[in-house]
Amino acid sequence: MQNESGQNVDLYIPRKCSWTNRLIEAQDKASVQINVGSIDPNTGLYTNAYKTYALSGYVRSKGESDMALTDLLRKQDEQAI
Repeated sequence: MQNESGQNVDLYIPRKCSWTNRLIEAQDKASVQINVGSIDPNTGLYTNAYKTYALSGYVRSKGESDMALTDLLRKQDEQAI
């Protein structure tokens, strides 16, 4: 919800799983949020930029979090080229 000046005034903004697009509930204690840094392809140095990925507890309990994160990063690299 936004007020008249356009600022967010909600106390809780839910996150979505980057892999399944499910809402991550406040009680989901198994969910994780991972920041993956960007690297300059010429120098191989960190560029002080990152992309945030959220994985729900459902994905982690199925044992698919490694595959999900790998696929998300692969898709991001394909878009960058």
